[in-house]
Amino acid sequence: MSTQTPIDFKPLPYDVKYEQPSPEEAQILKETIEVLTDIMRKTYASEGHAMRSVHTKSHAILKGELQVYENLPTYLAQGLFAIAGTYPVVARMSSQPGDVLPDSVSTPRGFAIKIGEVEGERLQGAEGTNTQDFILVNSDPIFPQTPQQFLDGMKRFDALTNKVEWFKEGVSKTLRAAGKVSEALGGPDAVMAGMGGQPEKHPMGDVYYSQGAILFGDYMAKMSFKPISANLTALKDSPIDVDKEDFAIRNLLKEFFGKEGGEWEVGIQLSTNIEKMPIEDASVEWPEEESPYLPVGKLIIPSQDSWNEDKAGVADDKMLFSVWQGLAAHRPLGAIQRIRKDAYKESAKFRRNIYGKTDDLNDVR
Repeated sequence: MSTQTPIDFKPLPYDVKYEQPSPEEAQILKETIEVLTDIMRKTYASEGHAMRSVHTKSHAILKGELQVYENLPTYLAQGLFAIAGTYPVVARMSSQPGDVLPDSVSTPRGFAIKIGEVEGERLQGAEGTNTQDFILVNSDPIFPQTPQQFLDGMKRFDALTNKVEWFKEGVSKTLRAAGKVSEALGGPDAVMAGMGGQPEKHPMGDVYYSQGAILFGDYMAKMSFKPISANLTALKDSPIDVDKEDFAIRNLLKEFFGKEGGEWEVGIQLSTNIEKMPIEDASVEWPEEESPYLPVGKLIIPSQDSWNEDKAGVADDKMLFSVWQGLAAHRPLGAIQRIRKDAYKESAKFRRNIYGKTDDLNDVR
């Protein structure tokens, strides 16, 4: 990235006092797991296949590598990024809902990154593995401000799971049209995107964000993956037709990666002010004029077959992609991240009890 740090840039060291769990958090987690389990049971009953409770539909499963840059300043040379090197990667691109919908129901897109051969002290529950996962979405920030709002959103997903597709498609088209008007007027369109109004733009032209904060060694940070190769930057805001077929995005990416690959720069945004850049409230967008995303590495994905049944049988059915799978130096921070910990684990358990499990990137071929 070309963005330069302000002259007075000074990252704020992590302090345990910045994390403040609410008394209701444990009960909300219990209810969240119950709702997500209900979504999985519904999709299993209708599809005959155990699936994730969110980001069920995969569009691409990709293999590549992450290059950590050399000579990073001390505040960026943290955790995985402490030493320059190259690591194998499996990435999964998906859509948000917990059931498999036509792409005409246009929702935010996820980019889950699993990095292999990572050594170091592990997070609790991730012992015995050597991967580091980062979960990103093509919008920033997360809009539910509290665990309760996150739960309420999951309840809405649950209520709509396996309900009439034509209704969801109609709502999505209406919201996409409203989003275009909002965007033209300079207003936000991300809330509508989460409800089905995701703009019909090429997913390879988007920037993907971690949304929630993570520990970054001694500091606190958010992360981005920004397209930097010319073929990807050319696709920014490029329109696509999501109404022509149910798997329009999967086929679009299959055609794209069948001919070419791409490169993304990994950016780290460090908190410099806990009031302006909190970790408990994931809905707050951290101001980039005070703390820009700074480059720490590059994701390289070559041309390949981006989706087939064999790849899906491993990455969709047997792999856990979780913000809690990784190094202690990158522990997820804040209420939404804590809720995700056991929720993701229960989702994986449901699938793994049926299909088995793997965290070996070599199993994806």
